[in-house]
Amino acid sequence: MTTDYLHYPYASQRMTTVANKGMVATSQPLAAQAGLDLLKKGGNAIDAAIATAAVLTVVEPTSNGIGGDAFALVWTKGELHGLNGSGPSPQSISIDSVKERGYNEIPKYGWIPVTVPGVPASWAALSKRFGKLSLKEALAPAIHYAEEGFPVSPILSKFWKNAYAHFEKELKKEEFQHWFETFAPDGRPPEVGEVWKSKGHAETLRQIAETDAASFYQGEIADKIDAFSKAYNGYLRKEDLSGFAPEWVDPISVQYRGYDVWEIPPNGQGLIALSALNIVKGFEFDHKDSVDTYHKQIEAMKLAFADGQKYITDEQEMSVAVQDLLSPSYGESRRQLIDDEALLPSPGQPPKGGTVYLATADDEGNMVSFIQSNYMGFGSGLVVPGTGIALQNRGHNFSMDPEHDNALKGGKRTYHTIIPGFLSKDGNAVGPFGVMGGFMQPQGHLQVITNLIDFHLNPQSALDAPRWQWVDGKRVWVESTFPPHLAEALSRKGHQIEVQLEKGAFGRGQIIWRDQQSGTLFGGTESRTDGTIAAY
Repeated sequence: MTTDYLHYPYASQRMTTVANKGMVATSQPLAAQAGLDLLKKGGNAIDAAIATAAVLTVVEPTSNGIGGDAFALVWTKGELHGLNGSGPSPQSISIDSVKERGYNEIPKYGWIPVTVPGVPASWAALSKRFGKLSLKEALAPAIHYAEEGFPVSPILSKFWKNAYAHFEKELKKEEFQHWFETFAPDGRPPEVGEVWKSKGHAETLRQIAETDAASFYQGEIADKIDAFSKAYNGYLRKEDLSGFAPEWVDPISVQYRGYDVWEIPPNGQGLIALSALNIVKGFEFDHKDSVDTYHKQIEAMKLAFADGQKYITDEQEMSVAVQDLLSPSYGESRRQLIDDEALLPSPGQPPKGGTVYLATADDEGNMVSFIQSNYMGFGSGLVVPGTGIALQNRGHNFSMDPEHDNALKGGKRTYHTIIPGFLSKDGNAVGPFGVMGGFMQPQGHLQVITNLIDFHLNPQSALDAPRWQWVDGKRVWVESTFPPHLAEALSRKGHQIEVQLEKGAFGRGQIIWRDQQSGTLFGGTESRTDGTIAAY
């Protein structure tokens, strides 16, 4: 019998998940269950987040991996903590060096865009500071799935096939063959339900677990990465790995209609989500499905992106201060630019002064908003031989213009797309939220937050609502379920509306809210992927 696991001819409804002891929401059922198992073993929300994240590197390699970066917002004991686990560029790289190799912009694949992976060190840092269980216990489920294998889920298979078709056409050089050996061992991508495993991935996870990630940065794994880079004239060296540590940071926020919306500060693009909210909070929205609502949200997002793509980089390298970009006066000045017609955005001058997302919560009050990614799916196309480590290509976002804030240079963190979000009110946690997917992420954050706060949608409905995505200029993509009459009305305002049949372009999100009176948890998960919530 032939069954199409991507064909769903009938409308389906997913309800908000309700529980009170613990909850894990992410894009893959096996990963969510692994996190819940850690909670039931006595771990807290931080242990559950690490376990879930580690399993995701195995069961959703199309979006993230050990060789990627991570960011986290952790609510514990009444305080919110931020972790920036993005790695810098290699010390030896420079604009001149890349140009000498014949490039006028950073390529997508190969060694040039590879930056220091931050994922293993981020797991270790979270475990050491806030975990109740050991890193070895947290990574055990991921090691199991890498070693024993797991059956591939429907959306995962789709993206795996897409990546394979693209890589087969684009990646012909010798250094890319390890990707095919790892992720297409039978000469093809796995089918839905087919079991895939990676012994090298399991051994790498085991070494990370046993050494609290030291092997990855100073030991045997670091030696393998260094040797692979040297063999193909890469910039990354063991010294770059050994010199890295994730950074604990103070989250940034804006107030939005009585709530505080929190993001990680730059080099992440969470600033763009906050900038857009800082602009739209000056408007009153009568109802959600209104051309005026969508128009103003889109225009605010365009203005926020114009600023973000000009200024966001490693924070100490920014030519303007974050607090100036988020000031009420600057938000007002940007708001004044929005009129009845679609505009072509340009950056202002404030006064001087491929990703997985998961959310966890436990019955002690801890909550985690966590995101990790290789970028553009599988990343650079490079897999370190025998390790299962797919290396990220975050360096692709660097600018080759030496005058740009985000100009490439050695030891610098680039503009980063992955962003975890968190909501609080009156000093109390409401909960984690996030929408992954490249430059869709701040746009997803804006849409989810306004759905929840302005239009009082429950967490599941806030995620299910049809989405839009500003692309560039006046181009705006909308999902096929977006109301046609509103798409037509936006077109009359000058927006170039393009209906997209592929839902994957609109991000994948998760939400967990905690009711302040009862402590009950309410979770929403993404209907656009294999998402699920595990709870008890």
